[in-house]
Amino acid sequence: MSTGQAHDAVRVIEGVLMVAIEPVPVELLAQLLETPVAGVEAIIAELKASYAEQGRGFELVKVAGGYRFQSHPDVSPYVERFVLDGQRARLSAAALETLAIIAYKQPISRLQIASIRGVDPDAVLRTLQGRGYIEQRGRDDGPGQAVLWGTTPLFLEKLGINSVDELPPLAEFVPDAEIVEALEATLRITPIEAEAGGAGGDAPTFDD
Repeated sequence: MSTGQAHDAVRVIEGVLMVAIEPVPVELLAQLLETPVAGVEAIIAELKASYAEQGRGFELVKVAGGYRFQSHPDVSPYVERFVLDGQRARLSAAALETLAIIAYKQPISRLQIASIRGVDPDAVLRTLQGRGYIEQRGRDDGPGQAVLWGTTPLFLEKLGINSVDELPPLAEFVPDAEIVEALEATLRITPIEAEAGGAGGDAPTFDD
């Protein structure tokens, strides 16, 4: 690829990514430019390095299987303020909880979600599907062939990750086994305590 062709390719890639609503796969960029995928990847690598060196307020990243422009983490507080100032419809705690369950347990059925949350998730599932964060991933092989739910590329895009494998491990949010054991030991009622607190038992007294 000549210098002139490389310059034109850079301009095409920037122009396409600037107007794209969703991340653009490198294969599509290669088709548009009629250039091998390896050549497009090399141009993108150069662009990423150039933006970083120039200290731009945006960066070129790969998410959800494609490339897109996104604001640099350094300016995220200002971007979040700009976005949230005009935001009206935010997901409820119930919707966020259900979305997290689907993200970590997918593919998962409505009944399985209900058993984890303890409430009927139908309304929340409709909301999440309407937002484009979840989609049907087929049906269960068991009786009734229940619909199985999973997250969408838009979900990955919103989180800025390329795969659900990049989600933080659940272990980071679960207490250590020793902590759980200590809590159980602290809260456990011993036979002596149970007898002391039984029917007809006098409340403990303390001498001055």
